[in-house]
Amino acid sequence: MTQSPKNSQNSIFHTMTTPLSYKDAGVDIDAGDALIERIKPFAKKTMRDGVLAGIGGFGALFEVSKKFKEPVLVSGTDGVGTKLKLAFEWQMHDTVGIDLVAMSVNDVLVQGAEPLFFLDYFACGKLHIDTAAAVIQGIAKGCELSGCALIGGETAEMPGMYPAGEYDLAGFAVGAVEKAKILTGASIGAGDVVLGLKSNGVHSNGFSLVRKCIERAETAGNIPASLDGQPFKQAVMAPTRLYVLNVLKALAAHPLNTAENGSTSGIKALAHITGGGLLENIPRVLPKGMAAHLTKGSWPQTELFAWLQATAGIDDIEMNRTFNNGIGMVVVVDAASAAAVTLTLRDLGETVFEIGTIAPQGAGAAVVVA
Repeated sequence: MTQSPKNSQNSIFHTMTTPLSYKDAGVDIDAGDALIERIKPFAKKTMRDGVLAGIGGFGALFEVSKKFKEPVLVSGTDGVGTKLKLAFEWQMHDTVGIDLVAMSVNDVLVQGAEPLFFLDYFACGKLHIDTAAAVIQGIAKGCELSGCALIGGETAEMPGMYPAGEYDLAGFAVGAVEKAKILTGASIGAGDVVLGLKSNGVHSNGFSLVRKCIERAETAGNIPASLDGQPFKQAVMAPTRLYVLNVLKALAAHPLNTAENGSTSGIKALAHITGGGLLENIPRVLPKGMAAHLTKGSWPQTELFAWLQATAGIDDIEMNRTFNNGIGMVVVVDAASAAAVTLTLRDLGETVFEIGTIAPQGAGAAVVVA
């Protein structure tokens, strides 16, 4: 019988004479630690009552304020989509973090909730501290502008998963609303008024088409120098508007009320105009049998959206189904409250347009622009 050599297993192991570290494999733990130290001051600016433990722990702790009698937690999660491809190409990393926050907190707001805290996920093949810090500083800025605490997140360095210089972003927000004040849209009825709050631009939806338009225009050599008073790239990359603080104040000033006769007044519903545009998002808050009739031309088309429509060669229906087309948030109110709600929002700094009314749906679409 043949006998195996002594210590044959150890011999195999010892043939690998060159040591390999995690850094040699592409993961730099020191860079990750340096990034955490870099972003701590940004996160500190977002702290608010309720934060018990933030950046650096295994888990972040948050205590819901006693001001809520029957708090209901509302959560939202999202990313930035292919807008990131332009951030990589144009080296514009400082505002996509604001986009990330806005996409979630604006969704949470729609239920009438106050965003409480936010967590992010940043993933890359190789961690570049300056790039990651710029992104996360934008996340912190978005949280600060929406009164939301950045209490944690994850930075994942995964060699081989992403092309050089690219990364991915995701995040989620948690908010709270009094159970009795949850906005559902159930009270919307015929004659109610649809208000539109101006967007900052494309926000974070429709960028697959935006990028195709840019490719087409570059091929034709007709990229405009500026749009809407901004250099072209800044106009395209303008961050998603954060509606949270102003709309929460408007909700406090004009809450949904039900009279003894069953009639309702105040702000009845909100709709965040994201993927699917006006045509797909407004129906999400309408009760069965109701439709929104929007008046074409009741809000101006910006130079940016006019350029996109002309470059893509698409009709008005496709514009209103692909992009926010200038309206980032919709507010539905009773007709008697419309003027007062509009004044409140304008005083707070929002640009407000009365864009339509609610009517029975009948056999038509849930949103009609005519």
